[in-house]
Amino acid sequence: MLKVLRNGRTQFVVVEPGQPLPGDSMWLDLIAPSREEEHAVEAMLGLALPTREEMAEIEVSSRLYTEEGGLFLTASLVVGAETDMPSLEPVTFVLAGDRLVTIRYIEPKAFAAYAVQIERQATCPANGALALTGLLEAIVDRAADVLEKASAEVDAQSRAAFSQPRGGQFSILLGRLGRVQSLTSKVRSSLASLSRLSGFASLNAPFAGTPALTEHLTTLGHDINSLSDHATFVGSEITFLLDASLGLISVEQNQIFKVLAVFSAVLMPPTLIAGVYGMNFAHMPELAWRGGYPFALALMAAAMVAPLLWFKRKGWF
Repeated sequence: MLKVLRNGRTQFVVVEPGQPLPGDSMWLDLIAPSREEEHAVEAMLGLALPTREEMAEIEVSSRLYTEEGGLFLTASLVVGAETDMPSLEPVTFVLAGDRLVTIRYIEPKAFAAYAVQIERQATCPANGALALTGLLEAIVDRAADVLEKASAEVDAQSRAAFSQPRGGQFSILLGRLGRVQSLTSKVRSSLASLSRLSGFASLNAPFAGTPALTEHLTTLGHDINSLSDHATFVGSEITFLLDASLGLISVEQNQIFKVLAVFSAVLMPPTLIAGVYGMNFAHMPELAWRGGYPFALALMAAAMVAPLLWFKRKGWF
């Protein structure tokens, strides 16, 4: 799909395959584009757009570069933050003159939020560079929202971890912490790519020659660094909670084994006594004794009570 935002307009229009591109296109948004749509945009810009495989390259030189007057910037964005399987997907931004081209195979919420913002404010960005800074700001805001929810989830799981009843479902808690940890690490990776992107963009035209845009990118970089620090803090909190949860599980298991050990020690002496008097040898002194049975029972009871009192005195239970 190819959506276009024209100069002075506040709503995107969809350009069907085969239709000519408007000459006043300011932002061309390629969403899982076909080869025909890519060719049409390349012909308008006079630039070769990166393929999906090239967008997925992890080398900085493959993600941030200038070519034939165009500025190519690729960042990794988090998608599926509300699901159990969040992922990182590349999105490419191309600045060619006053035009912005975005290439993506996902539907980040930041794109929709920024489009709504343009429509609500009834103000179209004057050029592609301004559209890019506004879009990056929306992406960073979205990352902040995801981190805020992750932090709230960590706080909730922290309270749950230290208020778990005996025999609590720690497996559920560990699963939730693992999901938040995965999401936080992906947000941190996304912020790292955005930080490199903003730093590289600020050194190249049109940002380098426009103080207002450079200052905007610098402020955005500070916000990204602050969020990265917060993501690191949330990650350390999750690590602590994971260790604490495993420690609590170990303590609970030790308590269970301690109870089993106490019962084993308590039942051992009466078992020994019952074994001795259950041998049924022909010549046993107590076999003909009338009081032998109650004596054996009393001896077994005393053998049970004595270790119980000793364990109680030691504070084992």
